[in-house]
Amino acid sequence: MSTNRETAIQVASVLSQALPYIQRFAGKTIVIKYGGNAMENEELKNSFARDIVLMKSVGINPIVVHGGGPQIGELLSKLNIESHFVNGMRVTDSATMDVVEMVLGGLVNKEIVALINRNGGKAIGLTGKDANLIRATQLKVDVSSPEMQKSEIIDIGHVGEVSEVNQDVINMLTHSDVIPVIAPIGVGEDGRSYNINADLVAGKVAEELNAEKLMLLTNISGLQDKEGNVMTGLTTEQVDELIADGTIYGGMLPKIGCALSAVNNGVTSAHIIDGRVAHATLLEIFTDEGVGTLITNN
Repeated sequence: MSTNRETAIQVASVLSQALPYIQRFAGKTIVIKYGGNAMENEELKNSFARDIVLMKSVGINPIVVHGGGPQIGELLSKLNIESHFVNGMRVTDSATMDVVEMVLGGLVNKEIVALINRNGGKAIGLTGKDANLIRATQLKVDVSSPEMQKSEIIDIGHVGEVSEVNQDVINMLTHSDVIPVIAPIGVGEDGRSYNINADLVAGKVAEELNAEKLMLLTNISGLQDKEGNVMTGLTTEQVDELIADGTIYGGMLPKIGCALSAVNNGVTSAHIIDGRVAHATLLEIFTDEGVGTLITNN
């Protein structure tokens, strides 16, 4: 009996701590990029779905943008379609693009929608092609190496960047108590499909909607200093300094670029959070400690 009472008191304490955050963020939009380990572990998948449903239940408008790189690679391998990468981006010819659309727009998207709905939400799956949600242009990659006297522009196929987001479509859904789940596939003026990095799509959606938060789930605990300590409460100027001195480098740079762009273009804060932690999104939004790195313009 004592243990049950202690547990009940602990739950009450957590709810009490969450109250000011619930009041502060009610009616606000939060864009969450979902991927990495959180997408491949059954327990984490279910905790993520419950987090999204709880957010919607307390008056927050969550919008999910998901990736699916490992799932794409797995199906390409089964179909004996070889994968090539340039600067970390998958070269996407027509055959590869067909697989990308099947995996992102079909398999992965519908699994996330089903998980959210099973946990009491009302989710609907979209790609950027639905109602011209995400307009895209082809991305050309500038490649250089010590052996090359000048850089070379490489065409990597159906890989795109966001040129426009149709916010009316998203607003229509969120105002109808629906949770949008967006696959990062854009459409060009000529009707061609484009595979777009999910971080970029999440960032542009957050900017277009003037979201309260952009949350990028990762496979690390957050931005770390050179001693391995997680840094948080960073301004954009501090992040620029960390890039300049080499603390932030390599594969983290594109993700940080999305976060910086977001907070410089109307998003109140960006968060790099540890998707390996159960209920990571709730911990970051509703607790004092959080589970990642917070970046703001203030």
